[in-house]
Amino acid sequence: MTMRPLIGSLLAVALQTPAFAQTPVPHVAPHDTPARDADRLAWWRDARFGMFIHWGPVSLRGTEIGWSRGKDVPTAEYDALYKQFSPEKFDADQWVSLAKSAGMKYIVITSKHHDGFCLWDSRQSDYNVMKSPLGRDVDRELSDACRRAGVRFCTYYSILDWRDPNYPLGEAPGGGPKSRPDMDLYVAGMKGQLEELLTRYGPIGLVWFDGQWEAPWSYERGIDLEKFVRSIQPDTIINDRLGPGKAGAPPLGDYATPEQTIGGFNRDRPWETCMTICQQWAWKPGDAMKSLRECLHALVRCVGGDGNLLFNVGPMPDGRIEDRQADRLREMGLWLEKYGESVYATRGGPYMPGANVASTTRGKVVYLHVLAWPEGGLRLPALGARIVSSAVLTGGEATVTQRDDVLLLEVPASDRDPIDTIVKLELDREGFGITPIASDPVK
Repeated sequence: MTMRPLIGSLLAVALQTPAFAQTPVPHVAPHDTPARDADRLAWWRDARFGMFIHWGPVSLRGTEIGWSRGKDVPTAEYDALYKQFSPEKFDADQWVSLAKSAGMKYIVITSKHHDGFCLWDSRQSDYNVMKSPLGRDVDRELSDACRRAGVRFCTYYSILDWRDPNYPLGEAPGGGPKSRPDMDLYVAGMKGQLEELLTRYGPIGLVWFDGQWEAPWSYERGIDLEKFVRSIQPDTIINDRLGPGKAGAPPLGDYATPEQTIGGFNRDRPWETCMTICQQWAWKPGDAMKSLRECLHALVRCVGGDGNLLFNVGPMPDGRIEDRQADRLREMGLWLEKYGESVYATRGGPYMPGANVASTTRGKVVYLHVLAWPEGGLRLPALGARIVSSAVLTGGEATVTQRDDVLLLEVPASDRDPIDTIVKLELDREGFGITPIASDPVK
């Protein structure tokens, strides 16, 4: 798990209503200008959909990566799992091919999670994949496969490391202090590992930091780490988990990271929901998987809120992504092949996501995603622009009536898509220039 133990009961709510509400904060990074930040983020905003991969020797036990060390799996046993790690069916090209089939534009791999195991050939630590029976540099093979396929390779890196003797805290969350830690020496080793990742594997689309919340870390260390990454790859995007927040100080990193819940509408602070296709981040046998409806609604609500979706899979011990998960992702990809124009390179709004509707916009076009139909059709607040034409991308006909205070939308029941009815509206002005509007139905 990326940040804290999953509260399963929140998932159903998260998939139905926007639960992440962040007060819009103008993004003033400590390292760059807003214009430079926008240029760096351009490809990522257009991509909208990426694959998160949580994987390592822990897959042999089917427990959670990092968090089960010393809890579900005894520490010594957990730390020795790498000696059995021989995923003979690992094929980076197959992973990347699946991501492309799903319509995903970037991949983030857990190069080092909280347990400290490295999926690359690190000279800073012997606790790495080259010392396992696999004996192959996973990051190398995945970055090369991404480059061949035109997918952005990105890396996840945990700031904390419960195994490293120099990191002050140990074992698992709440673990006690170690006997002779040295935080400065630990940070030097961490920078050494990051330098390896940022210099050996080509351009890194983004660095997805995590594990920043424990007491040994600080906001000031986060600023230093951000500057260090920029000094090697200035165009790399960095998420916000560089350090704890600090009152009166600007947020760290380029974007916010709501976890296992859909971000609220926010055009000021870029954001990306990270969410699992099942329940656990790492592979778990028989783990409950989300329906296609849940998956697509998560994507549409994220994009409608002007955010991205980083959707997680956990490969099995043999290196394959489960057939059922792969099939679900391909279903999403087939949907995006038909309706991707309403997702890629769009911005959220002007209607903010609500119980029934999400919307996206590009140029003079607004895409209304109707996720649930109220009785008598949809009655939305007036759009503030003249509708020139309309069409139903998912098939059928729509009746659109425009009044001073309300927009009436009706699609015959036989033409309504059971997951998402998409109505394309062409306007007489740019959709992004319209002040965001609540999508609560008008009585």
